[in-house]
Amino acid sequence: FLRIFKMSSLAMEGPVLAEETVFFLCDMQEKFAPTICCFKQVLTVCRRMVDVSRILGIPLLVTEQYPKGLGHTVSELDISHATKVVEKTKFSMLTPEISEILAEKPELKTVVMMGIEAHVCIQQTVLELLAAGYRVHVLADACSSRNNIDRMFAYKRLRKAGAVVTTNEATIFQLLGDKNHPKFKEVQALVKTLTPDSGLWSGKDPSVCCE
Repeated sequence: FLRIFKMSSLAMEGPVLAEETVFFLCDMQEKFAPTICCFKQVLTVCRRMVDVSRILGIPLLVTEQYPKGLGHTVSELDISHATKVVEKTKFSMLTPEISEILAEKPELKTVVMMGIEAHVCIQQTVLELLAAGYRVHVLADACSSRNNIDRMFAYKRLRKAGAVVTTNEATIFQLLGDKNHPKFKEVQALVKTLTPDSGLWSGKDPSVCCE
């Protein structure tokens, strides 16, 4: 069972500390690739974050929605170091297996979310985590839906619910905290290339996905 603890609104916006953080990678599977808005761009960001989890030693929890029908996590993502890969049929990532892992690691207070779909599995997972008292950072450039409008409204709802909707680079540099971090140069190499446009830039028609 998930522990429930109270946090002030200020604490929910608190620092992202590597030793208190776990990464959630939600349902980045083969059969979703052709249907998800900006999948290729979101995949690029997820790959960066998966590499960050490996370099910084941050636990990575991965789910796969009904893999018998939807396939497994795309091969472009090397999840060999994941703490656990869990098959699921429920939409939220908080399966009994994942909830048990969290309960066994009380030091984990911040969850960084990435994957699909923003308005279904991501949204339901985030709302459950917030209700349990976790800080949740949703990477807007590492999540998507089939429809970009569903994606945008999900971000609005999650922000209102108390999640921090942010970007991968902002999160990475919070995790590092200091240029003198022993893994700084290794992580810096990952962010030298600019984050690809994943349909979030202002001025774009929110109904239009990436080319």
